Amino acid sequence: RNSALTRGKRFFHIGLFVFLLFFVGLASLFLYYAKDLPRPERLGEVALAKPSKIYDRTGEVLLYELYGEEKREFVPLPGIPRELKLAVLATEDQHFYSHFGLDWRGVGRAILINLKLRAPVQGGSTITQQLVRSTLLSREKTVARKVKELILTLELELRYPKDQILEFYLNQIPLGSNIYGVGAASQFYFGKKPNELSLAESGVLAALIKAPSYYSPYGSHKEELMSRKDYVLSRMVRSSYITQDQATEAKAQVLEFRDPGLTIKAPHFVLYVMDELLGTYGEEFLRENGLRVYTTLDWRLQEKAEQIVLTVGERNVAFDAHNAALVALVPATGEIVAMVGSKDWNGESYPAGCMSGKNCLFDPKVNVATYRIGRQPGSSFKPFAYVTAFLKGYDDTTTVVDEETNFGVWGDKEYIPKNYDEKFRGTVTLRQSLAQSLNIPSIKVLLNLAGLQESIETAHD
Repeated sequence: RNSALTRGKRFFHIGLFVFLLFFVGLASLFLYYAKDLPRPERLGEVALAKPSKIYDRTGEVLLYELYGEEKREFVPLPGIPRELKLAVLATEDQHFYSHFGLDWRGVGRAILINLKLRAPVQGGSTITQQLVRSTLLSREKTVARKVKELILTLELELRYPKDQILEFYLNQIPLGSNIYGVGAASQFYFGKKPNELSLAESGVLAALIKAPSYYSPYGSHKEELMSRKDYVLSRMVRSSYITQDQATEAKAQVLEFRDPGLTIKAPHFVLYVMDELLGTYGEEFLRENGLRVYTTLDWRLQEKAEQIVLTVGERNVAFDAHNAALVALVPATGEIVAMVGSKDWNGESYPAGCMSGKNCLFDPKVNVATYRIGRQPGSSFKPFAYVTAFLKGYDDTTTVVDEETNFGVWGDKEYIPKNYDEKFRGTVTLRQSLAQSLNIPSIKVLLNLAGLQESIETAHD
């Protein structure tokens, strides 16, 4: 019995020694990294982002400046609507008011999801950690920076009440390429003060936090923004912040975004380039490193392309074709030298209200040159059929009949196409058919003269 007690004491002393050694080591680690840490008082100061600039191929024409002159407007927490605060909490940090800066449940959940997907797609950062990371530290992904982040997070939680941390966060979080805080964001996107926002508009601002440049309503990912807004509202229901009826009503609301009045040249091309940059470097890297981006765009040709699209686009309205686009590239290298994604980006020729989604026959901000969702190649595939027919010995004088034709069942219904003007022209030559982009004769060329598989092979070649 005595020997057992002696062994027990020995294990206790060893365990106590190991614990003290671990504690001293941990304290030493914290002190080592804490000696040069920025002070939390710096939260009241603004760390300006370094603008990244996008140029044409000469490097002399500035197309756009990302994160240029910053827009900020401080709003005290009582001036921020309850719905917006709850939307942010539901999406970014549901347990904000119950943890001490680190949410081990969120970290554990993120680890499990990332292990399941075998990719780091979900983080477990709390609002306090996000605030520290974006305001007091760089974005370098090192162990040292992570330790510093943890120290500052705990210090912030000890120094400030939760409401003040949330107030700091809501006034400093990036919500656009140069928009910081919910005050500036509500004015920029909706022309409103934060306390005037609807539930749906609050959902949009909360949705933008994840990737504000990617989800910008003025870019090519507006549909993704609306989907994430609906996700935010669903999270609010799950957290019992709002009812299902409130969420359903907010999801159905048609949102009106104000004209941003951005100073931007070749806007569709610039947004296309930004998508590539964001996918390669990430938003934080672009925000903090002041890149100089030299593109393939030829500004001289771009100006001509914009004028052509506007002129020809207006002329084609008589044929009930209201939009137009143009891409010019160098075939040997693939360099894009001009890109016009739609007619009249600024909406100057449209009636009042069009930019907010009303009175529009199409959205001028959408780049139809790159917009792939639900799009078929359409008439752009016709030349491949004709050139395949020419390779088989037919020529421009070969004739086909333009008449109502049932091409049989395609999919789950009969395919009886029409021409764009719903007229038939009888016997036409291939020259006449191609020049007028007639649908029925072109389908006959594809199926009867060229051959479907052969035309596909021509397109690949």
